[in-house]
Amino acid sequence: MTFIPTLDTTSKQRPRIPRTLDPVEIRILGSLMEKQLATPEYYPLTLNALVAACNQKSNREPVMELGESEVERALDRLQDEKLVWRVMGGRAVRFDHNLDNVWHLNRREKALLTLLFLRGPQTSGELRGRSDRLQSFETVAEVEETLRDMATHSEPLVRELTRRPGQKEERWAHLVGGAIVEDAPAPAAAPESSRATSEPLSARVLHLEEQVAELARELRELKAKLGE
Repeated sequence: MTFIPTLDTTSKQRPRIPRTLDPVEIRILGSLMEKQLATPEYYPLTLNALVAACNQKSNREPVMELGESEVERALDRLQDEKLVWRVMGGRAVRFDHNLDNVWHLNRREKALLTLLFLRGPQTSGELRGRSDRLQSFETVAEVEETLRDMATHSEPLVRELTRRPGQKEERWAHLVGGAIVEDAPAPAAAPESSRATSEPLSARVLHLEEQVAELARELRELKAKLGE
């Protein structure tokens, strides 16, 4: 099998992300990294294997249904950015990501980016629990250390998100898909007393008048019975 030469990796600076990647491109890169780490004996991937990996129902959020032509077009764009290589050998063309060289990733960084690419924002605890088949982290602190290293780089690849109401941990998200729109906190339910005071005054007065009229009617009926 003949591999196309990779980029020079002598520079210690992480090159800039060439552009904002779309969801299909991110899914392709995540799938390639996952299979390289989890099943290296079957890597690089043929087009059919890559499409199946992209559309996999487990460990994917959201689940996608990508067609072969859609994946091929995205691969062409990624190859133009030197993020993916076509590997010639055997009877089929195979595909290999080039992120190790382009972004100078170590195995820990690659494992965490893989999970973020495939499942979206997650807490450091979730990342540790889901990373075993890719890269083992002994503690959550090791996960956070790796994330913070990627976040504080001159060209950050991840970012810590604002903690959600009722959530104990912050979530982390990758930055290769552009600006992150965080979920707006759900408004707290107004207490009963607050809802009562916000009720229109005219409606409350009308309700009281109806009660007074009902009491007056009952009083007249009582007097009539006593006078019989």
